[in-house]
Amino acid sequence: MNMIDQLLWVIFPYICIVTFIVGHIFRYRTDQFSWTAKSSEFIEKKQLMIGSLLFHIGIFPVILGHVSGLGIPKSWMNAIGVNDHLYHLGAVYIGSFFGFITLLGMIILTSRRFTKKNVRKLSTTSDLIVNVVLLFIVFMGMYATIVTNTVQPDFDYRETISVWFRQLFLLRPDASLMQSVPLAFKLHVLSGFFIFGMWPFTRLVHVWSVPLNYIGRSYIIYRKNRT
Repeated sequence: MNMIDQLLWVIFPYICIVTFIVGHIFRYRTDQFSWTAKSSEFIEKKQLMIGSLLFHIGIFPVILGHVSGLGIPKSWMNAIGVNDHLYHLGAVYIGSFFGFITLLGMIILTSRRFTKKNVRKLSTTSDLIVNVVLLFIVFMGMYATIVTNTVQPDFDYRETISVWFRQLFLLRPDASLMQSVPLAFKLHVLSGFFIFGMWPFTRLVHVWSVPLNYIGRSYIIYRKNRT
């Protein structure tokens, strides 16, 4: 194992994780007023609505798929009756379906961000970078799932990437596990950690501001001022 492997699969992921945690705490304590999505809906609504809807419909199942694929050991899946064939069917076909929806949504949102003049003027540099990186992450995920898995059917990321990923949280990652991983998967993983490192300094922080308190809040009563 060389220094580059150590840098890419040990040092870089930990830098991104620490930046993600510390960056959120720092921004929340010092810059709460910028904790917003800065909506551009009043400039262009149709593409935003379609792209955002597709992206959000697709991304949640995709996240759940990543959580199960990376977080749950292969042996545990086999123990509950989910053999390799069943898992492969779910990961490839169901995962590809929702991945395609997510990719289509990101293409629409990224195109809107760059091609609509007024939307681009309202965008910051970080907004443009986030759109491009997210589009790249989703594209590489789809490429790895459809193309790489077809070209290299014997590769099982649950025996390499998943094991390495869980080891990160046990503070003993084995970078050598990533040496045999196909390039598409490597790029997908690295860009995923990169976006986590960027997260606290972009509008992505609005993800944590879901207004759940609206469900149980009291009604706001408006009374006409008759005076």
